[in-house]
Amino acid sequence: MKTRLLFVCLVLIFSGSQVFAQLTKAEKKEWKKKAKEFRTNPEALKSFTEAKQKAETTVVKQNDDLKQAQSTISDKNAKIADLEDQISKMRIELSSSKAELASLKLTPPVHVMDFSKGVVFKVQVGAFKNKDLAKYFDNNPNFGGDAAEKGEPQRITIGIFRDYWEADTFKKYMRDMGVKDAWITPYRDGTRVEIKDVMEGVMAEKAEKAQKK
Repeated sequence: MKTRLLFVCLVLIFSGSQVFAQLTKAEKKEWKKKAKEFRTNPEALKSFTEAKQKAETTVVKQNDDLKQAQSTISDKNAKIADLEDQISKMRIELSSSKAELASLKLTPPVHVMDFSKGVVFKVQVGAFKNKDLAKYFDNNPNFGGDAAEKGEPQRITIGIFRDYWEADTFKKYMRDMGVKDAWITPYRDGTRVEIKDVMEGVMAEKAEKAQKK
């Protein structure tokens, strides 16, 4: 047993010869003294060797833990970079949306049911002298009439159309329902005009649609 421990001690001394070469004379003397103690005290050498092995095992484990921690940090940094890129894109999209919203606020709203401009067609269903229905005109855009002048009948209309032929179809429906005096009345920019003043445009539009077909 002693011979074996002495061999281990010699191996340690030999492997550390390069280290000894770098020591000062005082350090060499101190370590030679410790080497003699190991030769005479194998138990101390055994404890030293076991402590060294334990320390090396701890170092290996700590190195593995360090590598794992560095890998985890690398993954988190990659995720952070990806999130920052997403945030940057979202900020750009938000700025674009704000700019688009601002432009929409500057644009006057378009009212689909605004028939106050351009040419429209209504179907007149009657004219009455003693019946003033003007108070109902604002309740429904499809029901209207002209303000009655003194002694003149108030003309009542139903429906409002941009297309003359849709108005003509509606007029026929009204006649089938018993309103024999139903007929089409055109308006331009809110003012009643003669049918002959708009028919030229109606026929031109019809011919244009026919050519497209």
